[in-house]
Amino acid sequence: MKRKKIIGAVLVLGVVLSGVISIGIAAGQSGEQDKYVLKVPGGLAFADIKGYEGWQVVGPSLTDAQNVIRVIVANPTMIKAYRDGIPGNGKPFPDGSKIVKIEWTLKKLTSPPFAASRPDTVPGDLTEVEFIEKDSSKFSDTHGWGYAMFDYNAASGMFAPATSASKPPVNNDAKCGAACHTLAASKDYIFTDYPKR
Repeated sequence: MKRKKIIGAVLVLGVVLSGVISIGIAAGQSGEQDKYVLKVPGGLAFADIKGYEGWQVVGPSLTDAQNVIRVIVANPTMIKAYRDGIPGNGKPFPDGSKIVKIEWTLKKLTSPPFAASRPDTVPGDLTEVEFIEKDSSKFSDTHGWGYAMFDYNAASGMFAPATSASKPPVNNDAKCGAACHTLAASKDYIFTDYPKR
């Protein structure tokens, strides 16, 4: 009788330990990535835009050539600058301004009330997050702006700093967008206007 109790207790303990170990292994394997530890060379980190998911929308961006849909959001510092008339008033954005471009593949909705002949286009899989940050002393050689781009792999659920294989290709440093943004020099190197609401 005593032996049966001991064997029973060992079996119960074994089942409990197996469950605990399985939970621990599963938790380790599901391992949500902490995107905020990622950095690009030259001083920009994903942590610089922590909370961007809740920032105000500046506007959408459709790029037919890349077949993506984007939304552009900005932190409160930059939104205030926009509302104060920057860059249209000729003044530069203040240091601390941050703008983020979130990019997805296109997804066509064809279920009612839509149809294949007249689908609605909405965001599909997330593909990348790009951002620009104004710090005149840190990025003096790129007109005060630092640039970062992080690719997102929907299959793995992981972000990684963009590379020369990314679309668009980047040198993976905080200067990666400076050359392109010289086209917007008259608007303090920011392409996106703040449209009427």
